[in-house]
Amino acid sequence: MTPLRLSLLCGLVASTLATSVLADEVQVAVAANFSAPLKAIAERFAQDTGHHLVISSGATGQLYAQIKNGAPFEVFLSADDSTPAKLEGEGAAVKGSRFTYAIGTLALWSPKTGYVDGKGAVLKQNGFTHLAVANPKTAPYGLAATQVLDKLGLTEAVKTRLVEGQNITQTYQFVATGNAELGFVALSQIYQDGKVKEGSAWIVPAELYEPIRQDAVLLEPGKDQAAAKALLAYLKGPQAAAVLKAYGYRQ
Repeated sequence: MTPLRLSLLCGLVASTLATSVLADEVQVAVAANFSAPLKAIAERFAQDTGHHLVISSGATGQLYAQIKNGAPFEVFLSADDSTPAKLEGEGAAVKGSRFTYAIGTLALWSPKTGYVDGKGAVLKQNGFTHLAVANPKTAPYGLAATQVLDKLGLTEAVKTRLVEGQNITQTYQFVATGNAELGFVALSQIYQDGKVKEGSAWIVPAELYEPIRQDAVLLEPGKDQAAAKALLAYLKGPQAAAVLKAYGYRQ
């Protein structure tokens, strides 16, 4: 092997080793509604930084319980702003690290084309047997759904037809599989590249429910982890913003 080729080979090996040393994994707890966008962000994050995300998704309330019980998550992406603030106050998250990474949008959706009208009038009709909602005690999108029903004066009218999912993912599945004709889901679950992917939907006006401010926070296990801090910074940048827009979120 010539000295030049040997030098090039050594440089390549050194570069690979340096990348391996610098690359790290980030343990992320993410609210179910943001699971798909985060996977898209994770691909770009890995390409840009070399760091990889290990993602665990679920209802915000369930993830909070896991964090309090010692789950080794380093970053928490909540579906609300109150749970990260609570973790900060309890000493389970790094003070000053919390910020709103996305503002979620609620949608009433059915996989059937033309079934849900553009103003949600279908809710006032008797043409459905089951309406899916997420558990309002643990899932912020479920709470938002109950607020919409209250404002529309429909709580009593539909209460016997409600099918409750443990989180927004299960709620979506109830509708997608036909166990409920329609349901309140996160717009991000049915929306991509500026349009509803399939079926029919009513994008619920923001004035009908309290803003779904989704906050991120650095958890105590991640306080000294550069990769965890890099992810939080990445969520504030243009690459993440493009993904958020494509899935129907606001910042």
